[in-house]
Amino acid sequence: MEFKNLLWDVKDGVVTVTVNRPSAMNAMTPETLEELQRVVAGIEHDDEIRAAVITGAGAKAFVAGADISLMRDMTSTQARNLALKAHGIFGAIERSSKPFIAAVNGYALGGGCELAMACDIRIASDNARFGQPEINIGILPGFGGSQRLPRLVGKGRALEIILTGDMVDAAEALRIGLVNRVVPQGELLAEAQGLAARIASKGKVAARLCKEAVVNGLEMDLARACAYEAELFGYSFATADQKEGMSAFLEKRAPVFQDR
Repeated sequence: MEFKNLLWDVKDGVVTVTVNRPSAMNAMTPETLEELQRVVAGIEHDDEIRAAVITGAGAKAFVAGADISLMRDMTSTQARNLALKAHGIFGAIERSSKPFIAAVNGYALGGGCELAMACDIRIASDNARFGQPEINIGILPGFGGSQRLPRLVGKGRALEIILTGDMVDAAEALRIGLVNRVVPQGELLAEAQGLAARIASKGKVAARLCKEAVVNGLEMDLARACAYEAELFGYSFATADQKEGMSAFLEKRAPVFQDR
């Protein structure tokens, strides 16, 4: 795929997608969203890709929000349609059968924070900064921030971040559960790609079922979620990978999964 605002690189089953507008701190435009939509769909339908890493170009920013210069004169209808577009893309990341890892290298503000939160795992560089500063320009988060942030860090902490517009540094993001780990900036991409490679080495069917159980189960009450888990657990025993995985364990050898 060729893009104007994204870079795309695949190695050993791991795709690294880079938002590539460093001169604008990788601020998200409608064109970037269009390209990201194509990328997410391509990842889902590419059998060679087993895990994805999303990051930003340069050392300053992951994605420093949406491009305000392009949003200032939007009508109410245009703004709503933009939000719905982003919701569709970020929802597709969440629902994807492939795991997505955000490698947050600097500012992740507004739409950038929302993009990171849509990913399954977030790794931050030690200079990362997170925030939903929309209130400072007279609006609210529109790409899922008011919904995913409280699910990750709790209602009170989320409201404090959203209502003040204040940024959260990497250490605080780790403390409140917004990110999984913090690493030195120079080690960030290798750390994220290494984690993606570890996940990519597992059986694709089991990885998909694990993600489905967690993502879909969070939208259910506990009893229904556990029943749903049991159904997926039973389904996993109908796969060739279950037979291979358990046989390899008992025979003390590495499994050779067939992804079926």
